Amino acid sequence: MLTIPREELGQQSLALHQRYRGKLEIRSKVPLRTKRDLARAYTPGVAEVCRAIAKDPDLAYRYTLKGNTIAVVTDGSAVLGLGNIGGHAAIPVMEGKAALFREFAGIDAFPLCFEGYSTDFVDQVKNIAPVFGGINLEDIAAPKCFEVEDALQDLGIPVMHDDQHGTAIVVLAALINACRVTRRTFEDLSIVICGAGAAGYAISRLLKCIGYDPAICSTVREIVVCDTQGIIHRGRKELYRNKYKFIIADETNRSGRTGNLADAVEGADVFIGVSAPGLLTPAMIRRMNDDPIVFAMANPVPEIMPEQALSAGAAVIGTGRSDYPNQINNVLSFPGVFRGALDARATRISDEMKVAAAHAIAGAVPEPRKDRIMPVILDRSVTRSVASAVRDAAVRSGIGRKTSTQ
Repeated sequence: MLTIPREELGQQSLALHQRYRGKLEIRSKVPLRTKRDLARAYTPGVAEVCRAIAKDPDLAYRYTLKGNTIAVVTDGSAVLGLGNIGGHAAIPVMEGKAALFREFAGIDAFPLCFEGYSTDFVDQVKNIAPVFGGINLEDIAAPKCFEVEDALQDLGIPVMHDDQHGTAIVVLAALINACRVTRRTFEDLSIVICGAGAAGYAISRLLKCIGYDPAICSTVREIVVCDTQGIIHRGRKELYRNKYKFIIADETNRSGRTGNLADAVEGADVFIGVSAPGLLTPAMIRRMNDDPIVFAMANPVPEIMPEQALSAGAAVIGTGRSDYPNQINNVLSFPGVFRGALDARATRISDEMKVAAAHAIAGAVPEPRKDRIMPVILDRSVTRSVASAVRDAAVRSGIGRKTSTQ
């Protein structure tokens, strides 16, 4: 459990970054000690490699770094809880993400930070794609993040906005095990999601199977989504200004609830917070069904502190923090998802791959209990299990170009 005061931790982080001048470096894998070394690795020998790839671009996977390299791409518009801080200030976070890819999945990743005001962001990302085997979109504000991800699905390599799908995957995994602990049936759940941004939208889609093949996805009974204006419902004015909230209104809240968060949680089984600190009160939890499940995932301060949720009657509590049990963090998902996608040479991240990842994470805790519904974040075996499940799902769904035996 991490007990370092926040201010002290911040100063230690500044000192660490100053000492190492960032967290990443590039090293050559081949020797460059002699003229022969240089002639083979660079000119004139490298021309033969270029000619081969020019005839068959797919050979880039055999002869270059492409097959094991991910771009971590952001426009700096929604970085952590800091907001729109721009490309320069986003570099430390993207460096950290790249380091996690290397540490957990053995993937080489590089941060590419654009300025948020760029009008041709999608074209810029497309133009750098030949170097990479996949693209991890990161910290891009909604609704732009949805549009960007959709526009990049034809690149022939996996592209995933981790703030959406990585988060949705770990929430599904946590919910599967929380149901086992509380002896609930997943399909009978009534859920409230607080937050309708990137994570909230993706979670609602996955748990309600919006756009998913019903053969691979189980749907909960009801979802009600709240944003800063309260419950999203079909009768709310000006929903047409945001087509993604319009989709939420059309596909959720079948009972037609209106009002605020307190109205939404009454009689609910599950609260999922991906919003802001302190929005959920003990009184609201007491209005939920008996033994409710509470995932308060705002960081660093959750929608309700675990101690308060417990005292109000919550049976299972999860947060995004490392200093409490049941940390629900997408580091359990994205390294394995991309490892599996690269191993399968997948052309995209399919819905079947996401669902397979969630079940692999849930399965990493064979006997869940109230204070352990999720595997430990630093357990590298989780990444291996997720990668294997994702690779196999890619092959099954027909988008993998390579099996584990090739």
